[in-house]
Amino acid sequence: MTPAGDLKITTQGDRELVMTRVFAAPRRLVFDAFTTPDLVRRWLLGPPGWSMPVCEIDLRVGGAYRYVWQRDTDGTTMGMGGVYREIVKPERIVNTERFDESWYPGEGVGTLVLVEQAGVTTLTHTMRYESPAALAAVLKSGMESGVKASYDRLADLLAAS
Repeated sequence: MTPAGDLKITTQGDRELVMTRVFAAPRRLVFDAFTTPDLVRRWLLGPPGWSMPVCEIDLRVGGAYRYVWQRDTDGTTMGMGGVYREIVKPERIVNTERFDESWYPGEGVGTLVLVEQAGVTTLTHTMRYESPAALAAVLKSGMESGVKASYDRLADLLAAS
């Protein structure tokens, strides 16, 4: 088990990225933080200096989501969205992911799994990319620091709940 607060990023095969983090909170709260726009806007921001002016979530199989981030210093925006393929409250979400200005080729499919033991939730987020080149581009992007910053914010949000 990954200790609370530590982000573990590994690869699985040549197309999958697996991110694991333990949160000191029940999985229902973690699930809500991933599916409630007012909460998502507070933590899913990547590195400091970004905000999320657009956060739309239609949480149903076949429903879409859309996020747009904005850099506070110059107004640069980055958008992405996708469609929910599977939802099992409060333990699993499968969705597609495609950025407006793609920094990796194709579309990703994310599987979020939340497992709770004694009020502590282990989050495992597996991203499957269309090709080994897409996974390589993601690994080269430096995304780890943004994910870590976002998950640190999420831990703070959960602790305050």
